[in-house]
Amino acid sequence: MPPTSFSSSRPRCAVFIATSVDGYIARRDGSIDWLASVEREGEDYGYKKFMDTVDTIVLGRNTYDFISREPSWPFQGKRVVVLTHRPAAAKHGEAFFAGKPEQLVEQLAKKGAKSVYVDGGNAVRGFLAAGLIDQMTISVVPVVLGSGIPLFGEGVSENPLVLEESRAFSTGLMQLRYRIGQRGKSSRPTAPISATR
Repeated sequence: MPPTSFSSSRPRCAVFIATSVDGYIARRDGSIDWLASVEREGEDYGYKKFMDTVDTIVLGRNTYDFISREPSWPFQGKRVVVLTHRPAAAKHGEAFFAGKPEQLVEQLAKKGAKSVYVDGGNAVRGFLAAGLIDQMTISVVPVVLGSGIPLFGEGVSENPLVLEESRAFSTGLMQLRYRIGQRGKSSRPTAPISATR
């Protein structure tokens, strides 16, 4: 499926997510307890800096349900849209959407959205399949789970990636930031790749 064509005014859509070395974002039961292995006081791996650039969050339903069980809502002050065919009562002003990613992005553009954070395996795969992801930051945690919920899978077409930055942390976490290249064209970096820490 070719990338969706939108005007330059469409919001930029980005992914910021952690995976195991073998590409899983959670265990089969949805738990992410394995992320604790790289938790360090004062180290958020660039998450706050990334979130400061975001005005809208698009969540898959499973991710939303998981976050909703937490004692505090982490997206205060942000527009939040949940992709689901099972709408629920909004607890924090979030909206529920059952259409295609292309339709949602068009609606968000009309509402003035500029930068969208897409989170959750199904949501990321759907936006990738629609050609709507502009950038992906993947933090690879040094653990092999063997099974679980994959970040990628069937339904996602080939997407060339251009490495913009790689960072190695003392915890063993490796962070890779990619922009999505144009299919069928050379994907050479336009800026030097930096590797720090």
